[in-house]
Amino acid sequence: MNLRFYVVLFSCLFLGVGARCQKVAVKSNLLYDATATINLGIEFRLAPKWTFDVSGNYNGWTFSGDRKWKHWLVQPEARYWFCDRFSGHFLGGHLLGGKYNVGKLKNNISFLGSDFSHLKDRRYQGWFLGIGAAYGYSWILSRHWNFEAEIGFGYVYTRYDVYPCASCGTRMAKDRTHHYVGPTKAALNFVYLF
Repeated sequence: MNLRFYVVLFSCLFLGVGARCQKVAVKSNLLYDATATINLGIEFRLAPKWTFDVSGNYNGWTFSGDRKWKHWLVQPEARYWFCDRFSGHFLGGHLLGGKYNVGKLKNNISFLGSDFSHLKDRRYQGWFLGIGAAYGYSWILSRHWNFEAEIGFGYVYTRYDVYPCASCGTRMAKDRTHHYVGPTKAALNFVYLF
């Protein structure tokens, strides 16, 4: 199936959704956009103060100098809104999972027990699963547009292989594991409400 089919299908799903009572929101995370990561989120009304949000992210690019930040990520989240859904303060509980292929990224970042400076000398390829809790706030900009900020913390388990350089095929280590505790979500979303 081609992209045009999915665009038509997506459009048809929302033609019958009323604008008076917002039941669905579509969003894009500006922080992911800044890293050339294609992303799309969709949020559905479940109850007067509950919504279900799911976002998908994909970055399949190799940048200049053979730098890699390739990954895909899916992150479903249940949200409780303190006042009205899609407006004001909310708390969320999320899961996350995906795969990655990252290497040749120069940095000196060491954060909460994870040393990311190794990314400049090695390539890491693997998968991850995690769980977290989040807090956020949504500002109403107009009848159909909101701006949303969210931060989440939690736990991530990852299993990966290590390679000596960004394009090498010779594996240095296989099936290593890492347990990460820290930020699991950061979002500055532009939101369109149906």
